[in-house]
Amino acid sequence: MKTFLILTLAVVIVLGGRIAAAPENKVVVVCSPDPDWCELLKTGFSPATGIQLEDLRLGSGEALARLRAERRNPTFDVWFGGTGDPHFVAAAEGVTEFYRPKLWKDLRPDLTRVTDGKYIPLYTGLHGLAVNEALLAEKKLSVPEKWTDLANPGYRDLVATPNPGTSGTGYLFVTTLVAIYGEDRAFDLLKKVHRNIAQYTRSGGAPSLLTARGEVAIGVSFANDVITRRVRGFKIRYVAPADGVVPEIGGLSLVRGAPRRDNAIRFIEWALTPEAQSLQQKALDFSIPSNINAPVAIFMPKFEDAKVVKYDYLKFGTPEVRERLLKRWEAEVFTAPK
Repeated sequence: MKTFLILTLAVVIVLGGRIAAAPENKVVVVCSPDPDWCELLKTGFSPATGIQLEDLRLGSGEALARLRAERRNPTFDVWFGGTGDPHFVAAAEGVTEFYRPKLWKDLRPDLTRVTDGKYIPLYTGLHGLAVNEALLAEKKLSVPEKWTDLANPGYRDLVATPNPGTSGTGYLFVTTLVAIYGEDRAFDLLKKVHRNIAQYTRSGGAPSLLTARGEVAIGVSFANDVITRRVRGFKIRYVAPADGVVPEIGGLSLVRGAPRRDNAIRFIEWALTPEAQSLQQKALDFSIPSNINAPVAIFMPKFEDAKVVKYDYLKFGTPEVRERLLKRWEAEVFTAPK
């Protein structure tokens, strides 16, 4: 009898261990695009797979900080969206791991050539400016044509840009200027632009919204965010600065040590299908999808109509370069008097 009880207890412990170790039927995603797009992921993924999707919306800079903080005990499985530089950093630091999806050959080769071995490209689009022409006309100011125009004293308190420490959009603003003008000249320009900044926003989408509402006249933004505001009825337009723009390569990354790795891979494979990538347009996000078979909005600004500058994605995505530029921006620009 005593032996039977011991064996029974052992079986219960073993079964209990198996039950406890069974993977949860969900995937947890840190999501960096517009919240509406993040929300729509649930409507497509869960019905298609039977796997529950939980998400937390964080800008790409904040997402990187959260994943770094949890690297020893990750709670997230996938990082969805956000500019490429933080994804490069996460890969270099071992916070994420590269996974080559089955649909890799269906992704735009101009994107995969850059990100191969680091992260999966999810979308692309032009960087630039959101402009409220009516507000500028009211103040008898011209529309900016170049990045250097943002230093015009007439634009005082009329410009918004994302904080590069929390937003990949903001970091790309800094590195775009560095790529065009060299680091010292770029920081001299940033100091002059700083005097005109009404608000440094936490997210990349916020400047275009502030511009649309007329709270500022100019917002550093991506073209897709500007188009989203226009589709929603706001009278703003996108400007590609004539001194040069850099396309973003939005990322999709598998978190290293993901607690639900199998479900994470199923989500990644699904997220790259044309059907899943078409959800962004339902969310009124008009980035250019990475899958060549996914639909592209016909009213998106064309790359050939802008001056696309040579940009070293790998260099600006290394942890050392990123941290050094952010520290310099904090010390010389953000804390400078206006």
